[in-house]
Amino acid sequence: MYQDQELIIRPIAETDIRRLWELVYKEEAPEWKKWDAPYFEHKRISWEEYLSRQNEIIGCANNWVIEVEGTVIGDVSYYWEHQPSLWLEMGIIIYDPAYWGKGYGSRALKLWISHLFTTIPLVRVGYTTWSGNERMIRTGTSLGMTMEARLRKCRYYEGIYYDSIRMGLLREEWEKEM
Repeated sequence: MYQDQELIIRPIAETDIRRLWELVYKEEAPEWKKWDAPYFEHKRISWEEYLSRQNEIIGCANNWVIEVEGTVIGDVSYYWEHQPSLWLEMGIIIYDPAYWGKGYGSRALKLWISHLFTTIPLVRVGYTTWSGNERMIRTGTSLGMTMEARLRKCRYYEGIYYDSIRMGLLREEWEKEM
């Protein structure tokens, strides 16, 4: 668990399962999906189906919840792009629109980056977003990340082509900033 004032990131607990399902899978077209890779299909799943996956979700090392004043509002995660070379990509989603634009994402991502650099012998962390998600690009820039790649017009959404954006941060850059 890591904390910044009222914001906490921590492993998913059994008591979080219902809230996560409501945020992520209860609705057919949740508001957050308009910003998180909307060019990929989102599939609603039933509470029973989600509940059947709880053993894979609870306590998972690569996916933690973001909590503000006792309410789960989103999650942070990572996956291995190529584990033998320690190439890790991370992600963040603030599912609840009531918490957008208030700095919670930047604060949670800062804690997550610290956790990743502290617990895994990484040289670099990064994430991929799209040019339509300007908040995510600003968040990365505010955390000292560099735009490492812009793949032009490879994401198609609602009749418009967008760029795919890769942002990254080296351990030595992070340590210099901290």
